[in-house]
Amino acid sequence: MNKTQKIIVKNTKITIVSRNEEDYISLTDMVKSFGGSSVIENWLRNKDTIDFLGIWEQLYNPDFNSLEFEGIKNEAGYNRFSLSAKKWIETTNAIGLIAKTGRYGGTYAQKDIAFEFGSWLSAEFKLYLIKEFQRLKDEENRAKFLEWDLQRTLSKINYRIHTDAIKETLIPPELTIKQKNNVYADEADM
Repeated sequence: MNKTQKIIVKNTKITIVSRNEEDYISLTDMVKSFGGSSVIENWLRNKDTIDFLGIWEQLYNPDFNSLEFEGIKNEAGYNRFSLSAKKWIETTNAIGLIAKTGRYGGTYAQKDIAFEFGSWLSAEFKLYLIKEFQRLKDEENRAKFLEWDLQRTLSKINYRIHTDAIKETLIPPELTIKQKNNVYADEADM
């Protein structure tokens, strides 16, 4: 995982990580005010959730194991059915969820999936999540624009320094009009 950021949604700190230029939002952080990590497993038991995850993977993951997905889909909804994020990832070769163990572990979901999970938790929570996520992305875009504008300005200054140095160093100050025309003509011929 590359870059880690945090947003605050309804007094809950939520971690966002970037992986392969995709944003993944911590579902583990999202459920802290909704009863803990068992909420994620309850969400994964839902047949509609399995359908959504399967369709998302089919759209964005060329290595998705559709045969295993069909087996899971057929079992979803029964009382005996249970599914963890780790099992989903390992069984179907999914990329929409990330399950990490250890100190900074947890379950992360690609932003589309995280928004769907947020909706399952609460419509209000989902709207605040989208709003805060968009605010974060707007800040990133402003920073990128400022960086681009700075690079553009530096390039412009460097070009000016370079052309002034050429004029001062390579072109003697005392040239006749004919000599000046020859210098520029010779440069154009190169």
